[in-house]
Formats: sequence, structure tokens, C-alpha cells
Amino acid sequence: MLSFFLRGLGLFVFFKKPGNAAWLLFFLLFQTIKIAAQEEEPPKWALSGYMKDLQSAFVVDNPLPVPIIGNEKLVIADNLLHNRLNFKWFPASGWTLYADLRNRFFWGDQPRLDAKSFASSLDAANDYFDLSLEGADAMGVAAQAMLDRFYLEFSKGKWEIRLGRQRVNWGIATAWNPNDIFNAFAFTDFDYEERPGSDALRLRYFTGIASSVEIAVQAADSLKAANIAGLWKFGLGKYDVQLLTGLSKNNWVLGGGWAGNLKGAGFKGEWSWFRELEGARESSFAATFNVDYQFSNSLYLNGGFLYNSEGRTEGSLADLFSFELSAKNLYPYRFAIFAQGLYPVMPLLNAGAAVIYSPVKAQAIFFNPTVTYSLAQNWDIDLIGQIALNQDETFNSPVQAVFLRLKRSF
Repeated sequence: MLSFFLRGLGLFVFFKKPGNAAWLLFFLLFQTIKIAAQEEEPPKWALSGYMKDLQSAFVVDNPLPVPIIGNEKLVIADNLLHNRLNFKWFPASGWTLYADLRNRFFWGDQPRLDAKSFASSLDAANDYFDLSLEGADAMGVAAQAMLDRFYLEFSKGKWEIRLGRQRVNWGIATAWNPNDIFNAFAFTDFDYEERPGSDALRLRYFTGIASSVEIAVQAADSLKAANIAGLWKFGLGKYDVQLLTGLSKNNWVLGGGWAGNLKGAGFKGEWSWFRELEGARESSFAATFNVDYQFSNSLYLNGGFLYNSEGRTEGSLADLFSFELSAKNLYPYRFAIFAQGLYPVMPLLNAGAAVIYSPVKAQAIFFNPTVTYSLAQNWDIDLIGQIALNQDETFNSPVQAVFLRLKRSF
């Protein structure tokens, strides 16, 4: 427990005196120190996590092509030091407390432009309760510490009850999840594997090995802003099927999904229909499916499609970076085709790429190549690209990005 206390002390001092970045560096480096002790009884707590360094460079069309800048392209370079602590406490039989702390330390061109505004923007990931601290200093450094998981779980027999900030994961498909009404996320956000959480109460009753009934209620100030829904999972032939219904932010929602086998390939899909309770009382519909297959040589292929009635059929590539993400609107365009391939080039080296194409007026394409190499046990390095293309007067790429990430798990 001494190790955990010292980590918290380092973080507290940094945010009390954000100009003293040395305290934050001390705090982050201390996460990787593992203190082992011999115990006569099984431990009642567990601690795991990782440390990542993510270097990024964005090449964008220069918004100010003036002689002072003198280039048609503008390069934006940033760095992120990312630490995560996953803490579990087992106070009694059937009870578990989860507290996962996410710490991020930014510096580079974006926070240097306006560090305080950049730090404030990080707070958007919070749900109903504010479980984060943000800070910035005059040198263009920004940081955040956030509890993105903080819930108490009780499990006994066929019952499971969770209260607090948790991941209410109702999604099945790969790239898009219309059933994920509590925690919608974007496919392009590759550096947040755990995905966002919700401040909610979740009750689940297991009716079989792969079947259950559950109800989830998300904290909100009013019924219009709340998510209150139920989910039923059951088997139907060789498929796992789910149905959901409830209220989702001033909408009545009805949805479903499936996962199974189609002649040796995996076949998954989801759909959700939303109807506004007040206001214009408009309806919207989102549906997706994907088919994936792994060959005997370990080549993995995945393809899918999204229909999103809230999406646009016109507009520019800027919509890809400015649309309002929700389960009703998972992608800025009405149609999207997804294709992905992964292959282990060598035992320690994996390569792959994903492409999303939208057959709309902009002919928008998102290209995402990746290379992963295992340096040693618990050490990985990734090279990731993100290239956006569209058709204006000519077919061009106004945005390209490359990321280099080093990760150590403990």
C-alpha cells in the first residue's frame, strides 16, 4: 500500500503546483516500480496497468498560406505520456471494488498553443460526476488524472450488480456499435483500448451460460438526458442474439444484434431505431454488420457495412473530425464500407491495415495501416498511420498522421 500512497502523493502535489512538472514525472516513473511482499494469506487487492509513450505528427493543409509560413502543408507534433493503474479490492466474498486511474501528460504544438484550453477539453470524457483533475503550466504542458472506472460489484449465484463508473458494453460488431447507447466510441480513437465509462447502476441475471437479462440506469439530471434500458441475451440456433429497448437521451430506442457462424466465417451485426419523445419527434435508424475469417496461415480478414440515417451524403472531409458522436450517429456519412486485414509477418511482428470508404459526394476514405513489434515480454512498439482522403476538385489528402507508440505492461 505504500507504493500506491506515494503515487497519489506525487499526483496531488503536481496538481496543487502544476508548474512543478518534476513531481508529475516522479509520479509517472514510480508507476513502473513493482514492490513485492510475502503474504501468508491470499492478497485482498490486485494492481496492474501500463505505461505508454505516444509520439504523433499531423500533416495538414496549411490554413494560412502566407509568406511568413511559406508552406502548403503544416506539421503539428505532439507527445503523450500515458499511464494506467487498474486497482481491485476484494473486501469480502462476492464483493469487488474497481478503481482504474488514467493519467496523461501532454506536451507539444497543440497544448503549447493554449495549454489551459487544451487541458479543459480533456474534461469532456467525464460522465455525470467529475472524476478528473486537469492542469496546465506556462511552458505548454497539460496533464489529466481521471478515474474512468470506479464501481462496486456484487456477484452471487446468477446475480451481478454494479454501481458506479463502469463500461456498459452492449456492442457486438467490430467497427460500429448502434447498440452501445451508454458508451459510444469512435473507431479512429485507437489509443483508448478500455473505452469510456458511464456513471450507472447495472443489474444482471444470468439465465444460462451465454444468456442473461439486464437493466442499466445512467445518472442524469432529467429524464430527457438519461439512459434507461434493458437487454436480453439468448441463444437462437447457432447464434447468440440480443434485444434491447428503453429510453436514450429523449429517444425511445429499440435495437438488436447477433453473432454467429456463416459457413466458417464469423457473422456479426447490430441495429437500433430511435424515436424522439419530444420536439420534432423524428426517427433515425442505424445498422451495421461484418464478416470476418481467419485462414490457416493466420491471415485475418474482416469486412463490414454501416447505414446511418443521421449521416450526411454531402459535405467535406472536415465532417470526419467535427461530427457529434453518439449511438444514433456513429459516423459522419450515411454509408460506410469497412475492410481490414491483419497478418503475422514473423512471430514477433504483426502488420495490418483498415480502410473505411463512404460512397457519398465527398468520396471520403480513411486509411489506417499498423505495424506492431514485440520487443520483449510486456514491451511492444507500434507504428500507426491515419490518412484521410476525399474528392474536391481533385482527389487529395488534406490530413495525414503518423503515431509511434511504446508500451510497457505490468
